[in-house]
Amino acid sequence: MNKTQLVEAVASKAKSTQKDAKAILDALYSVVGETVAKGESIIVTGFGTFSVSERAARTGRNPKTKEVITIPAKKVVKFKPGKDLAL
Repeated sequence: MNKTQLVEAVASKAKSTQKDAKAILDALYSVVGETVAKGESIIVTGFGTFSVSERAARTGRNPKTKEVITIPAKKVVKFKPGKDLAL
């Protein structure tokens, strides 16, 4: 499902316009992005948890040249699904 299909599905379920559904989804993406960028977690009971995790620096290998390279440490966003979201 792409973003357009998601907007259509949300608009249909909420019995609203696609314009309103798109505005709500865009606001949701913005709030989630800003919150995890600050290093905070978002917990939505029944849906899941968005959090920030730190990935340590590690060594890797350039597949073309076989040269050993250092991959720097970085922060990544993690999502842990809630029990109600399980398949």
